Amino acid sequence: MQLGSLRQLTLGSFVLALVPLIALLWQSQNDLAKVGRMTSVETRFVVSAVGLMQQLDSATIDLERSLRQYSVIKNETVAELTDNAIQQFNDAKLALCERLNQFGACQKLAQHIQQLENFRTINDQLLLNAYLASLNASVVQLRSDVDQAIQQRLAIQKDDLTAMQAKQAWLTAMLVSVSLLLILLGTQLIVNPVKKLKQIIRILAQQQGQLPPLSTQAPRELIGVEKDLHWLADRLKQLEHIRTALLRHAAHELKTPLASIKEGCSLLSDQVVGEMNASQMEILSLLMSSTQRLNTLVEKLLDYNLLLQQAQPTFIFASPRQLVSECLEDYALALQDREVTVDIMVEKIRVDEELYRRILDNLVSNAVAHGAPGRPINMRIYLDQEMAILDVANRGKRIAKDKAANLFEPFIRGDEPRNDNVIGTGLGLSIVSDCARLMHGDVEVVDVDYADVCFRVRIPQKEML
Repeated sequence: MQLGSLRQLTLGSFVLALVPLIALLWQSQNDLAKVGRMTSVETRFVVSAVGLMQQLDSATIDLERSLRQYSVIKNETVAELTDNAIQQFNDAKLALCERLNQFGACQKLAQHIQQLENFRTINDQLLLNAYLASLNASVVQLRSDVDQAIQQRLAIQKDDLTAMQAKQAWLTAMLVSVSLLLILLGTQLIVNPVKKLKQIIRILAQQQGQLPPLSTQAPRELIGVEKDLHWLADRLKQLEHIRTALLRHAAHELKTPLASIKEGCSLLSDQVVGEMNASQMEILSLLMSSTQRLNTLVEKLLDYNLLLQQAQPTFIFASPRQLVSECLEDYALALQDREVTVDIMVEKIRVDEELYRRILDNLVSNAVAHGAPGRPINMRIYLDQEMAILDVANRGKRIAKDKAANLFEPFIRGDEPRNDNVIGTGLGLSIVSDCARLMHGDVEVVDVDYADVCFRVRIPQKEML
């Protein structure tokens, strides 16, 4: 399943991650509206209950005053005022009781009112006081019921708000987690193909392993880049095969006529075909010298071709002292008039012995060929930040910085003449660079205070993944 373009995947992932957040916002708005409605209803209830209770208190005071006035002034006008006060008290009581839906205290008040409605027949002042005291006690009880009802409503409202907050917190945690999961999923759909591209590039750079198959679940742009990298890998394989074949065939074809020329020179030198004069011997000497130089060029070419075919180094813990000693023994004749200073500060290094030996051979050969005659050559091997460092330095003409990088390209030679009068191939430093690269290291020209030219090779000592 192809995921579409990278832009579509990014926008789709963004929109999909916003869906839970939009749902959370919608639920929060609903809860906020519910809280607003609840607060409005409870506020109206409290205001209404308190107002009705105040009306009942006022009606109670008016009723008690009217009854006491009638007990003193018994006329019809005061009696009508008393009847009106009783009616107002009943109305206030009914409104409050309907609001509270409580009938215990209201029934007691109804009984007391029935007793007081016969106020015309009550002549005993003590009996009237008893009736009024019972009425006031029932009103006080009703006031307590009103307070209790308000507190119960507030407690219910508080419980509802607590439950709503818990629900909101749980919903927020859940929806935010869903959004994060969707974001991670969308990110992973982009990161995985990018990681695969990095893997392909690493394989191409190290020239090791097979490329993974083309992705099927990735954005179109990244699949296109992956196809281009696969094409590039095939093209590099073709070019590498052509280059290796060219070098192999060229070296082989040069060996055959070179052997014939050397054999002919040997026959002429032994004067098998007849005696030669001094001029002919001089020409033969030049011919043999040229043949030897050509043989050196062919051997360098074969060495470079062999290096190109070695794709996987074998790392072991080798002794740098032994490798340097063997190298200097092979170059003993060339180093007769040179003092070689060797400074080895590590007993074991993790390298491929054959590749490291080629590095030593070519750097020493380069120092002999291009260093000032009779001047010392310095060699140092040490560790620096989990890197095995090899420094080979000589005295002579300094290398310009703009030319230093090109020295490690194949068939690139320096402008200065060699001390051994041998025409260089331009492959020595290239072989050094390729050997270091195969061991995941590098080589560069560095400035040091004790020599004019210094080549530094760095080989990592950690195992590469």
